[in-house]
Amino acid sequence: MERLRRTMMFVPGANASMLRDATLYGADSLMFDLEDAVSLKEKDSARLLVYNALRTFDYSTVETVVRINGLDTVGRQDVEAMVLAGVDVIRLPKTETAQDIVDVAAVITEMETKYGVSIGTTKMMAAIESAEGVLNAREIAQASERLIGIALGAEDYVTNMKTHRYPNGQELFFARSFILHSARAAGIAAIDTVYSDVDNTEGFLAEVELIKQLGFDGKSVINPRQIPLVNSVYEPTEKEIQNAKEVIWGIREAEAKGSGVISVNGKMVDKPIVERAERVIALAIAAKLISEEEV
Repeated sequence: MERLRRTMMFVPGANASMLRDATLYGADSLMFDLEDAVSLKEKDSARLLVYNALRTFDYSTVETVVRINGLDTVGRQDVEAMVLAGVDVIRLPKTETAQDIVDVAAVITEMETKYGVSIGTTKMMAAIESAEGVLNAREIAQASERLIGIALGAEDYVTNMKTHRYPNGQELFFARSFILHSARAAGIAAIDTVYSDVDNTEGFLAEVELIKQLGFDGKSVINPRQIPLVNSVYEPTEKEIQNAKEVIWGIREAEAKGSGVISVNGKMVDKPIVERAERVIALAIAAKLISEEEV
């Protein structure tokens, strides 16, 4: 089953209590932020705090992501500490070209070699936050085998576009579409931007419904209250779960018979249908609607 990334929760790197309690929130991924959430004078102490948290606390039930600073500032030190700490994913902010990915990937390889970590262990994610980044999204998405996803960072993007966030999200239509298509063409995840008005539940749910319909894997969130809301939108229906089960059972039956033809309820089943069924099952298990033993 694929790894779910319905929710990627921002955790300020300088907030010790949030680092300690982050697994209680129920997010699929935790993103420890060493960039915008940390002041210049706290960069070194926050890096050490996140390093110690990764080495001390049990994050085995979630995917750990660290948003580093750019290589033109203290990003190299961030990469070294996070590779040594064993983070799952390093997220590069403000990615504008494929070369940005290549440069960070090279530093990761250098640090994995230095510390005896198997080459390729540390994955990458790119945040796209400008017009140039959006237009280069396809090349960015294919720039490294380490890359597991690209994400839209809308706040910087709308500033770059000389606009601002609107309730209907029309200002993000092109960026979302192009980033999503670029991710799908590269076979990696697409993560939507944060929704900063944490008290506007109705608006938040409408945006989550939209990005689910578009095809995004999930959404970045900034408040623990947003996590169950996202999960509820991505929760499959009973009918979807039953249909998915029948597809999986049909595959097993065909394999047992040595048949290359898969049929469910008299209908032929091809690869896209199988992939959708597997995702529905993964979502259902994550939502505790079914157990793995039921499939």
